[in-house]
Amino acid sequence: MVLFNQAAIVGTGLIGGSIGMALKKNHICRKVLGVSFHKKSIGLAKRKKAIDCGSQNLQIIKDADLVILATPVEQILKLAPQIAGIIKKDCIMIDVGSTKEGIVAKLEKIFPNYIGTHPLAGSEKRGILNARDDLFKNSLCLLTPTRNTAVFVRKKIEELWLHLGARVFFLSPDKHDEALSFISHLPHIAAFALISVIPGKFLNFASSGLKDTTRIAASDNELWADIFLNNQKNLLRAIDEFQAKTSLIKQAIKKKNKKLLNKILAEAKSKREAL
Repeated sequence: MVLFNQAAIVGTGLIGGSIGMALKKNHICRKVLGVSFHKKSIGLAKRKKAIDCGSQNLQIIKDADLVILATPVEQILKLAPQIAGIIKKDCIMIDVGSTKEGIVAKLEKIFPNYIGTHPLAGSEKRGILNARDDLFKNSLCLLTPTRNTAVFVRKKIEELWLHLGARVFFLSPDKHDEALSFISHLPHIAAFALISVIPGKFLNFASSGLKDTTRIAASDNELWADIFLNNQKNLLRAIDEFQAKTSLIKQAIKKKNKKLLNKILAEAKSKREAL
């Protein structure tokens, strides 16, 4: 089903490239344009069939009906004013950033037809070479409308993500950032911290347990530093709660309180099994 004539993706990496591949595979738009500030990425995106044509110049998006900002958070904020002076008045704008409060507050003032989105899909790998046309199948995409979001934009973008294979859930931008601080951002911090404290001389003995637990520590450091700083308020609170729980476990071990230790571990096990 064709929803758009031309869709433009600014940032043809893992998520942006996968969106392009899914748009083309599902015939959701007649033409997919790509913008990357790295010439090599444009060529790779074409070869991966993620875009029909691409450029390092933002002017390529001027006739798009849909523009998808798929760059890191800080780049989304920096590029938005430039894009506002290029696109058509009726163009729909979305982003796929991992934080929402700051992005939504800025972009909804610039673009009349904007809604924030966040597909909860991807991996610790990045780049167009890792893009897949089925990345969003059976995934969850969070949409973050506000009172300023046009109803037709909300409905059309919901339909877009459903056609890409995702389930859609609506959250306010602040609730999105609070939830993601616990379910995504804190786990990344825990993985980064855990692998950091393990002496290198012991890594040769690591089994699949450590590899599974720290898989996301292989994620891009610049990307995640950006995310952490853009969700500072919520993330600091999540870290405090994590530290309080690890301190409780530490005290139970120190005092050899097996009853308390069993209680903490059993509660954690039950919550994990419910996932």
